[in-house]
Amino acid sequence: MRAVLFYSKKEFKKMILAIDVYYLDDKAKTVGILFEQFTDSIKEIKSVITDYQSNVAPYQSGQFYQRELPCILALLSQVDLNTIDAIIVDGYVHLNDGKLGLGGHLYQALDKKTPIIGVAKKSFADNSQYVIEVTRGQSNKPLYVTSLGTALTKAAQDIKSMAGKHRMPDLLTYLDQQTKLFKFE
Repeated sequence: MRAVLFYSKKEFKKMILAIDVYYLDDKAKTVGILFEQFTDSIKEIKSVITDYQSNVAPYQSGQFYQRELPCILALLSQVDLNTIDAIIVDGYVHLNDGKLGLGGHLYQALDKKTPIIGVAKKSFADNSQYVIEVTRGQSNKPLYVTSLGTALTKAAQDIKSMAGKHRMPDLLTYLDQQTKLFKFE
């Protein structure tokens, strides 16, 4: 089922899609939340979409995207990408020395047409030229923001502007919680 939102041409707004994946053995649950503005609250989520996959590839160090990207692409088959302004992923767009992370591989898989913003909770060695550290709330621990298809400074400001008083924006915390409500269908 496609998550399609109907608007008159006058009120049409592109959506932002945040995506996260949770694994249980060789199964995965991918959840996406659609919202209009980075400053939106949980109450302003327009749609929640979910996809389940089985026989997911095992984790391979340095090759995380090979496990997660197929799950994300399966979820994206439910969305009209023409209605998406940006996609937020849990992880990096760039790793070190220009090597692509999950978000970079997603950007390429989408023919470089949809901006991707990566939000990571842990630093990655030697990729400081591709990252802006964003501190939020009272936390001294930053989030690590990377991007492709949009300016890194804009992506960092967008993540900083997201609703919530804590390190993690409320929408991304909600998304993480939804993935962990694992019920394989």
